[in-house]
Amino acid sequence: MVPVRNEERDLAPSIRRLVGFLRESFPFAARVTIADNGSTDATWAIADRLARELPEVRAVHMELPGRGRALRAIWSHSEAEVLAYMDVDLSTDLNALLPLVAPLLSGHSDLAIGTRLARGSRVVRGPKRELISRGYNLLLRTLMAARFSDAQCGFKAIRRDQARVLLPLTRDTGWFFDTELLVLAERAGLRIHEIPVDWIDDLDSRVDIIATALADLRGMARLGAGLARGSIAVPRLRGPVLASGRPPGGLPLQIARFTVIGLVSTIAYVALFLLLRLLLPAQAANVVSLLLTAVANTAANRRLTFGISGRLDAARHQVKGLIAFGVGLALTAGSLAALGPAHPGRLAEVGVLLAASLAATVIRFLLYRHWVFGRPERAPDAWPVTSPVHRHELATQGERTK
Repeated sequence: MVPVRNEERDLAPSIRRLVGFLRESFPFAARVTIADNGSTDATWAIADRLARELPEVRAVHMELPGRGRALRAIWSHSEAEVLAYMDVDLSTDLNALLPLVAPLLSGHSDLAIGTRLARGSRVVRGPKRELISRGYNLLLRTLMAARFSDAQCGFKAIRRDQARVLLPLTRDTGWFFDTELLVLAERAGLRIHEIPVDWIDDLDSRVDIIATALADLRGMARLGAGLARGSIAVPRLRGPVLASGRPPGGLPLQIARFTVIGLVSTIAYVALFLLLRLLLPAQAANVVSLLLTAVANTAANRRLTFGISGRLDAARHQVKGLIAFGVGLALTAGSLAALGPAHPGRLAEVGVLLAASLAATVIRFLLYRHWVFGRPERAPDAWPVTSPVHRHELATQGERTK
């Protein structure tokens, strides 16, 4: 599948090149679907003409824009056993296509992605895109326990049976769709295969980097909140459950996630304190600010740092989390009291509170790790392993509409 929007210049040469590669170099039967989503130029007319001219090509027109919307719509109704997509600019070398789909055809893996951030990748792109990409994927690994290296490379494939289960759980209609699908796949225990790719940046890309980055951050917050609350119920599709229920990576990654969440909580705490201080005495503003951020902090660490999802024991964890935060309350309240009756000014108050909060961080982490979220080891459950794929296609045949 090739999702497109306002790509009248690149569409025809890219599709002809892709079809030529499939005919000459790809050993399996393949079908290409052009998914035009909301184009306002001649893209649809060109796609329709290519579909009439080339027997391997089908074209589907969608009124509303959104790559995620197009992928979900086409893949949800596909009868192909293996579903793949690539960007229309063909920035990824097509020689990576067979290594991408081979593990899915053999049944070894469930989802495959190209990565520009692994050893062996050869990437040509500007420093701005490189920095944003690496920063975004670092956030995913730190805050969402992601183990894949490159969420945004436009070169991915998934087995149809697994796509049918995961697609209804996705909500994003834009660029965050890829990340959402990958995170859900990991939560479901699916095996994600990564291949290093040769990738050349398209200098005429239509992607607004800043707007896309902000949308991705909003999507990350929405997805993380849904997983933390248990409102996104991800079925276990393959592989054993981790006995500890904690994300892999051990103590160093737990500390990193705890630290990032702590920094965000501290910023929120200070902002709330300064706001409430306009209306309340210092001690009252401190208690209210600490209580509100404590609930959010406990929920975030429960899911992101210690890998516990669902509603089971959530109330107990919150109660224990509030007790752990009582340490912070005692330290901060004591620090404010130590300032004495003389009014020291807002800057001194905030400085003392920050110092006391940092002092309580280590104690709180140990309480979280060994008491709040500690639980007995469980024996792994037996989960069915999905059957291998027998039919091989790259994309679905879509109904041609206008």
